[in-house]
Amino acid sequence: MRTCLWLCLAFLLPAQYDSKTTVARSTENTSSTQRPTYTADGRLKFPANYREWVYLTSGVDMSYSPSAMGMDHSMFDNVFVNPDAYKAFLQTGTWPDKTMLVLEARMAGSKASINKSGHYQTSNVMGREVHVKDEARFSGKWAFFGFDGDGPAKQVPKEAACYSCHEQHAAVDTTFVQFYPTLIEIAKTKGTLSASYLKDEATPAKK
Repeated sequence: MRTCLWLCLAFLLPAQYDSKTTVARSTENTSSTQRPTYTADGRLKFPANYREWVYLTSGVDMSYSPSAMGMDHSMFDNVFVNPDAYKAFLQTGTWPDKTMLVLEARMAGSKASINKSGHYQTSNVMGREVHVKDEARFSGKWAFFGFDGDGPAKQVPKEAACYSCHEQHAAVDTTFVQFYPTLIEIAKTKGTLSASYLKDEATPAKK
C-alpha cells in the first residue's frame, strides 16, 4: 500500500484508495471555521472550506515505507493549512494551538484532453485526513482524523504508526515541514527544526 503524506490514510483507510469518496457534505456534519470543531462524542467535524485555506505542497506517489505496495494508478497528495496557523508559522517557525492541516488525496490522470504526457489531478478525491493541534484535548498535543464520507470522524488511535513516525522524523512540531518548500527555510531561520529531523538529515552525510 502506498503511503500518503501522512501514514494513517494508507494503513487505516485502505478502502478509500479503491473507490470514490463522497464530497458532498451537509452543514450539520462539517465546520466552516478555522478552528477545530467537535461533536459531543469527540468526533472532529470536517473543515468544509479547506480548499480556501493556504496551500502548502503536493506530493506524487509518495511513500515512507520501502515495502509499500503499488497501485494501478498514480496519486497526488495536497496539503492545506488554516490561514491563522500559517500566519503564525511565518512569525515563529512553528505551529500555534488549534492548527489544522488537511491532507487531500486525489487520483492522477494522464493523456486526456490535450495532455500527452505526465500527470494531472482529477476530480476523484480518494481520501482526506486532518492533523489537528489541540493542546487541551490531546495528551500529545496533536491528533489525526481520517474522513471517509460525510460524517464527523473519530480520532485515529494513538497506537497507529503515523504518530510515532511524525514524532521520530518530522521537521517541526511533529509535522513534515521538510516537504513544505515555502516553510522549511523559515524553520531553519527561526531555529525550530527538531533534533530528530536534524539527526535524519545528518545521517546520510556520514555514509
